[in-house]
Amino acid sequence: MDTTEMISQKGSSNALDIAYIALGTALIAVCSWISIPTAVPFTLQTFAVFTVLSLLGGKRGTVSILVYILLGAVGAPVFAGFSGGLGAILGSTGGYIVGFLLTGIIYILFTKFFKKSLVVEIIALVLGLAACYALGTVWFMMVYARDAGAIGVMTALGWCVFPFIIPDLIKLALGLIVARRVRPVIK
Repeated sequence: MDTTEMISQKGSSNALDIAYIALGTALIAVCSWISIPTAVPFTLQTFAVFTVLSLLGGKRGTVSILVYILLGAVGAPVFAGFSGGLGAILGSTGGYIVGFLLTGIIYILFTKFFKKSLVVEIIALVLGLAACYALGTVWFMMVYARDAGAIGVMTALGWCVFPFIIPDLIKLALGLIVARRVRPVIK
């Protein structure tokens, strides 16, 4: 293989990566718009995050999450309720959005250090979800305390985590099923 062929293959690989990342970002944005408004909105964001990570892999999936967050931070209406801007990120639920990055990082680490299998993916995504909950809840408590007064950990968990555990685990399972069905088509 000569240098021209190697550059051509590298260029098409980069273009394919960019296309997959853009599609992953778009999926997360579209799924965030499907929501039921509550203190922390019920959305399909976590479904999209799980699907994108499993389907595209840790690196491309995490970059998709990062691009999604950056788009929202600069004002694109990609978050729940068609919101965007730094105010959305710095608001009470912004920690959960930023926490999606933790999910991606944990997924990368687990699938890199352990052979990628369904069990490893499930463990990585569940631990990533727990990290997202932890960061989001601490963030929520800090912003809520600043805006309305201090609340207890159990109150914050009751508002922001407990109602979401079962739905998020269902979304995790569905995300893995969708990714496993679609993965052979995109290879």
